[in-house]
This record gives sequence, structure tokens and C-alpha cells, in this order.
Amino acid sequence: MADQSTPEPARTAPARKPRAKSGRPAAESPAVVAPRAGGADAGSGAQTGPAAPGLSRRRLLGTAGATGVVLGAAGGAAGYAAAPAEATPLTSLGADMAMFHGKHQPGITQGLQARGHLVAFDLAAGAGRKEATALLRRWSATAERLMAGEPTAHDDTDVARDAGPSSLTVTFGFGNSFFARTGLSAQRPSALDPLPDFSSDHLDKARSNGDLWVQIGADDALVAFHALRALQKDAGSAARLRWQMNGFNRSPGATAHPMTMRNLMGQVDGTRNPKPSEPTFDERIFVPASGDPAWMANGSYVVVRRIRMLLDDWEKLSVTAQENVIGRRKSTGAALTGGGETAAMKLDATDKNGDLVVPLNAHARITRPDQNGGAAMLRRPFSFHDGFDADGTPDAGLLFVCWQADPLRGFVTVQRKLDRGDALSPFIRHEASGLFAVPGGAAKGEYVGQRLLEG
Repeated sequence: MADQSTPEPARTAPARKPRAKSGRPAAESPAVVAPRAGGADAGSGAQTGPAAPGLSRRRLLGTAGATGVVLGAAGGAAGYAAAPAEATPLTSLGADMAMFHGKHQPGITQGLQARGHLVAFDLAAGAGRKEATALLRRWSATAERLMAGEPTAHDDTDVARDAGPSSLTVTFGFGNSFFARTGLSAQRPSALDPLPDFSSDHLDKARSNGDLWVQIGADDALVAFHALRALQKDAGSAARLRWQMNGFNRSPGATAHPMTMRNLMGQVDGTRNPKPSEPTFDERIFVPASGDPAWMANGSYVVVRRIRMLLDDWEKLSVTAQENVIGRRKSTGAALTGGGETAAMKLDATDKNGDLVVPLNAHARITRPDQNGGAAMLRRPFSFHDGFDADGTPDAGLLFVCWQADPLRGFVTVQRKLDRGDALSPFIRHEASGLFAVPGGAAKGEYVGQRLLEG
């Protein structure tokens, strides 16, 4: 869980720049970013106003765009209407805006958002391709409006009226069962074959899989809920809710300086996540434009797992024991072999007794790409806490969300290795699972999934 999760974006405050279209990775454009991706088509947009006087350094850390987020939105960010002349422009995280249209869907390469909802729907009895097409049209139109900080087209609830876009992203995917339900079985990718069973699985079928999957992320809880409610209403009679999971991450600007996130075990979580600047990033995370099937060009496959952390057991361990389980220092995230957080782990290093400094079954050692034939995933999780069991045990953990061009070479390869002896396994339990095909982004005037549903 430690070495291939998503770092918290460095939300520093560069000078405001024109908005860019989606698709450009943060590493290529740190001040202006767009939804999802490896390659990019650049564009332009509105600039935001200057920061408000007296803005503290701590507040300023929360004002910059996350990876995949565009700074700006003078109109929509004002809260559904252009701000009056005397109003102070939004300079907080509410002004951050991601683009709906682009090469890849939003919600993949962006930095972690503070709030998230993962939702699965099943098509209603009797609903098929026609109803699914109309639903994806509605969902895409609503997502585009909400991500721009605008109200829904009809009967908006006003929940987010006073907020800006707040880095909202909405992402759509198709499950294995969707294709038979819509008469599109010939178009179902082989990559959607069911995941194998793993020893840590205690899966609840009612909270797993589904015909359609939606990921919602935002830096404001009300903005995220507003999107969730709007999309649920848009489903109408075409689809019914199958399951919903709610998550969170640290809020932007909550630390004295940008740093990698921590999970609910207190571990720095995200040091070795693949970066868009790496030359092999696109080929590992996204289906190529020439990929098969053609409708998945520039898309990705997402594995979603609800991983419960057995925190009562974990917290009984000493810090030293916890560090040996992970293979990294709890305080800094640095490898047990020394250096800073990003320093290379010395796998052969031994202590004065001749024992390996990083144990053979340490989680950070086992999950390394160089220990798995190069297998890598872009992990973009949320933490969750859903209360307590009757005995007081916390129902908490990680909503694991990972992206890859091929789940067999990515998630399955690494999870099989973990199954053979990960020191972290006694402290976690996989309780729900899903695998979804997430098509590439929609061009202006298109809706997500159009090439599949109308191809």
C-alpha cells in the first residue's frame, strides 16, 4: 500500500496562467494542468484575479492547482454566476478547475482530492443500449457543467451555489456485465475478464462490480455531494444504484509545505507512484490509440478495492515493527536503508547481524516494479471511515483505485506477488472489488463512451 500510491500534489502558488485543455500531465505543466493524462492538446482560457491581500503562506498553499487542475474560472468559480464588480475573486482552492473534454477522462492523472465518491449502477430491468446511450449523454453533459462550476441544466439543488469548481472531476467506466446488457458483447475487452481470487479476499458481492462505474472527486465536500446527487437523479429510470463508497484525503494546504499523503495507518503513502514525466508512463497506464478494441483508445482500466485496515491490530505494533512491515520510516517515508523519502532503496543492505535491513516480506520491497517484471499501477486512492462495528472495531481503510493499460500485467501481477507473503496482509482485508473499462476522454460535442455505443 505504501510504494505505489498517489503523492499529494504540490499545491504551491505559481503565477496564474491561462487555462489549458485537458490531457496535459502535471509534470509537463506545473502551473496549468488538465484532466487526465499523458499527452496533451493545449488551449487557452480565462485567468483568475490576483490573490486577496493578507493571504497567509499557509492559506496560499491551498490556492494552487493540483496535478491535472487548471487555475482559474472567473465566471463559474464565482458560484453559478459572474461575480459582482465589488466581489473579491476566489483565490482559494475553490477556484481550481479541471477540464471535462480531453484525450483522457478527468480523474486519472490529477492529484488527490480531499473528497471522493465511488459509485456503481446497474441498468434497470428492460434497459439496454438505447437507454444506456441516453444516460451517458445526460451524465456527460451534467459532468461538463458541474466541473466548470455551473449549475445542472434542470432543477439544480443549489447545494454548491456558493462554491467554485473545487477541482471537481467526474469519471465514467463500464463493467463486464454492461456489454451483455446492451447487446455489445462482441465489443467487450478481454481485459475485463474477472479478476482471480486472492487469499486476502473477503468480498461482498453486493458491493462489488456493476454495469456502470462513476468516480467523483473534489476538494470541497458539498461540491462532491452536489455532483453525486445530480448524477443519481440523471440516472432516472435507466439505472439503479448498486453500491456507493465515500472517501477522503488530506485537504490542500493542511500541511506547512506540500508533501506526500498519509494513509490511516499513519504511513507516508505514495513515494513511488508512476509519474507522467516518465517516458513509459503512457504505455503502462493508457491503452494506445491503436489499441484493441478501438473504442478504448486512450482509455485505461481501473481496479477498485475496498481494503479494510485492521487498525486495532496494527496500532498494537511498535513503530519499529510497523516500519519493518512496510520497509520505510513512518516519520518521513524514507527507505529503512537511509536517505530521504525518494532515495533509492538498497535491497541488499544488511545490518550488523547480517540480516537484510529491508525484510524480504516488507510491503515496499514486494510491490516494487523491479520485483514484478516492471508491473506498475497509477494508484489514486481515498481513505474511508464508515463508523464502528458492534464491538467497537473501526470500519476504516483504503478505497484502493489503480489505473493501468492492462490489469493482468498491472494489478493482478502485483497482487499475486503480495499473496505469496506480504508482511502487511495480516493487517488488511479486501472486502469489495470491481474492474471497469474507462474509455478515453470525450472531444467537444461528444459524450463519454460514444465510440462504443454508436460505433
